[in-house]
Amino acid sequence: MYVGRFIVIGPEIGAYRVSSRSFPNRKAVARDDAVTIAPTEDAPETDNPYISYNCARNVGDTAVIGNGSQVDPIAEKLELGYPARDALAETLLALDYEKDDYDTPRIAGTIGEKSYIGIVRRDALVVKEVTQPTFVATYEKDTPEPFAFRGENAEEAAGMAYDLDFEHPVCAVGVARTGGDAGDANDGDSFSFAIENGN
Repeated sequence: MYVGRFIVIGPEIGAYRVSSRSFPNRKAVARDDAVTIAPTEDAPETDNPYISYNCARNVGDTAVIGNGSQVDPIAEKLELGYPARDALAETLLALDYEKDDYDTPRIAGTIGEKSYIGIVRRDALVVKEVTQPTFVATYEKDTPEPFAFRGENAEEAAGMAYDLDFEHPVCAVGVARTGGDAGDANDGDSFSFAIENGN
């Protein structure tokens, strides 16, 4: 089954995978407090605005992951002090689904003291609090649903996401909460990122 891009958000761990039929020549690139999806060196030139974007950001005690340019404004709202749910919902509503040939939904999630998953499709905006690993994809499985996902760290999360039995894997990113206690306001969270480019 081809589900396109997908995310898994758990209370402590998450993952994002690029699955693509049209633009497979991409990779995940680790940067300071972020991971970027970018064309590989041998990728054909394109003016498609949806090919390259930050897919993961670490903002204080929250990590953000998603399938497009919505990740940056969600992170910016978090930096301004917005609650994670509001940052997610307002950004998805404002940017709406991608205006491409497939009306591709935007998906995003946050991991922090409270974790959330969201999607904006042509017909709906859904944002849910996550208390167990939850999955949503751009096609076929475009409603958040519980999902068996048991990675212990960012590396395992990236590898598990890449290896899931959905068609056309390109690259994957794992994120794990590595510090802090959700019940202790004096102990800040930290996050680790890992990438899997399948080579």
